[in-house]
Amino acid sequence: MCRRRLSLLVLASLALGPGACRDHNAGAVKVVVVGGAPRLRDPATAPLSAPDAVLLGTTAQGLVRFDATGNIVGGLAESWAVTDDGLSYIFRLAAGTWPNGRKITAEQVARTLKRSLANSSVNPLKDTLGAVDDIVAMTDKVIEIRLRAPRPNLLALLAQPEFAVVRNGAGGGPFVIEATRGQPGELRLTRELVSVDEETTTRQELQLSGATAEKAVQLFAGGGADLVLGGTYADLPFAQRIKLPRGSLRFDPASGLFGLAPVRSGGVFDDAGVRQLLSQAIDRDGLIDALRVPGLVPRATVLEPGLEAMPAPAQPPWFATPIADRAAELAAEATRQFGAEKPAVRVFLPAGPGADILFNRLLIDWGALGLTVERANTASAADFRLIDAIAPSTSPAWFLRQFRCQVAPVCDQDADALLAAARDSLIPAQRSALLGQAATRIDEGQLFIPLAAPIRWSLVSGRIQGFAGNRYARHTLTDLDQKQGL
Repeated sequence: MCRRRLSLLVLASLALGPGACRDHNAGAVKVVVVGGAPRLRDPATAPLSAPDAVLLGTTAQGLVRFDATGNIVGGLAESWAVTDDGLSYIFRLAAGTWPNGRKITAEQVARTLKRSLANSSVNPLKDTLGAVDDIVAMTDKVIEIRLRAPRPNLLALLAQPEFAVVRNGAGGGPFVIEATRGQPGELRLTRELVSVDEETTTRQELQLSGATAEKAVQLFAGGGADLVLGGTYADLPFAQRIKLPRGSLRFDPASGLFGLAPVRSGGVFDDAGVRQLLSQAIDRDGLIDALRVPGLVPRATVLEPGLEAMPAPAQPPWFATPIADRAAELAAEATRQFGAEKPAVRVFLPAGPGADILFNRLLIDWGALGLTVERANTASAADFRLIDAIAPSTSPAWFLRQFRCQVAPVCDQDADALLAAARDSLIPAQRSALLGQAATRIDEGQLFIPLAAPIRWSLVSGRIQGFAGNRYARHTLTDLDQKQGL
């Protein structure tokens, strides 16, 4: 068995030590998340907004959690082990209590996690744990998760806020929600930290609220917020248009899907050749230049580099040819496919100036083919909708399973069969090969028109220490620190 080293937990606790000695006249750290007012929701019964996810990650952690850099650290569990065959994960719970003072037990945690995976659950990540066979409380302190096939990325999935443990409307910390006299929708979160020598107790406070991106940026610029989280490509220009302190705008090296998917079967856009034409006609470099995100690169495949046990995806032959050199051939192909009567393309995008940039890019690029491009008011009225989603782990399966026939109106049943076989495979190399074949079918059928990586941004004041970007774009508030005297 491969047991996690407890020394990592000791280091994590020592990292909190300096907080016991710093100047605490600064007051609560003010955190604003783009979206509505944060609410402590049970992920099995309601979808999570960005503010909800931050609140859950702060007051209702799961068995494990992410640290600031996206590494896995202990949450409710103080240690864990994995059997040699990779089919069993065994977690030992740390001593912990619910806000009412009652002890957190393995049976309670197991029951909550199983509820998140039940058929009735609306948890958007429950499909990622499809290999889970059972979750069993072995003792009051020990939980076993049994798998039908090995899943090296299980811990990353369990660290997501969607698998935070909520019971009777409350979480197991580390912060607790207290009554606040602040603005409506603002929550005051507190916790007490005991120094390593147990001589000093330190009280930490956070003020957490939600706001529109425009309002959040204004608050930050005016000193009314220390940290803004949850920004996407759609609202990025709000942060780019205002004067901010140097280095305060941060981008996550996010992993996931950012591109267009067909909304309905039937009609002209149900043809793979038409979708391939539309994909080739997009000037991705022009889009990236307009978005002004450092390090962002164009993509033309459903999988990205760096995924578990997968080689870097091979780019289509046309991808290396500049758009200007492809234009004449693409226009001729459009005439061949559509004739004189070119169709209109309706695209559903979220509101926001960043989405306007994307729409204008499509307006130019698809307009060059002679197509009329319109912005649909709803997804059901569109031909294509935007997928903008962060991958919860480095597993390639998550990327591909977004396009199963169960969830996508335009799909490939052969790709589905490959994905089903991969899910049940006990041999890692065979699983990777099956997923690679499914990816090829999705790319060849252009079931997804990739554009780039997802964009996630934050605003971080000089007061905040311990903030780091990560591939999951998850930012814990439990590891934040403040400069002394600020």
